[in-house]
Amino acid sequence: MSVPYETTAYEPPESPESPEEHLARLLGRALNSFELPDEVIRRLDCALAHDSSLHSAHHSAGLHREMYRHTWLLADGSALTLWELVHNTAPGCGPQHEVYAEEEELRAATARLPLSPDTPDFELPVTVQLSPVHPPRHAYVPDDSADHARRLLRRAENADRPDAATAALLAREAFAHQITQAFGRPYRAGRGALPFSLYEHAFLLRDGKEISLWEVEHTATPDGRHMCEVYVSEDVAREAMERRAAQVL
Repeated sequence: MSVPYETTAYEPPESPESPEEHLARLLGRALNSFELPDEVIRRLDCALAHDSSLHSAHHSAGLHREMYRHTWLLADGSALTLWELVHNTAPGCGPQHEVYAEEEELRAATARLPLSPDTPDFELPVTVQLSPVHPPRHAYVPDDSADHARRLLRRAENADRPDAATAALLAREAFAHQITQAFGRPYRAGRGALPFSLYEHAFLLRDGKEISLWEVEHTATPDGRHMCEVYVSEDVAREAMERRAAQVL
């Protein structure tokens, strides 16, 4: 038995692949990728990270078979695995690739290969090098979130709005977001109620991190016009609301 130092499936790309690129490359080379359930592909659309590892290898008389485990970290903190089978049908033939959603399906596929049964597998322990993450705090919706962040920051009128580095990070990494309204005590002046609305714009980044921007909408302006301000934390946003209310009161 011998295990090659280089295999087609496990060859690292010249530069790091995104989860989407890695999935596309895997499905593009697999002969049976059309058999994967639609639900599996749908869940992988929102993958945050991925890892691949050689699971086992079997080589005998010019024939070979390798099994690979490809695991993606999803936005809800769970992981999804696809199993890849790489083999040749005759000595000297090029490799063929197959992909399966279940390890049992992979085992059944390997049983039909013409490999000598007296040659043992070279099997490696399965390790997945994905950083553990906590489930996201919000029920994020994949959308044009980078553009949403851009439009939010563009309409902010306060001088101490989030800086250019935050804007660039969101433009580059945000792929899902959720907007929720936070409530606080009402403010009243002699002329009546001063409407303040506070919204949390929570963004999920491609590496699983979460960033929230806090939007204050109000009419506590000298001419009563509508104004939008954006802050990096809820505390800072509420302090700004207090200041605005004090100026009018």
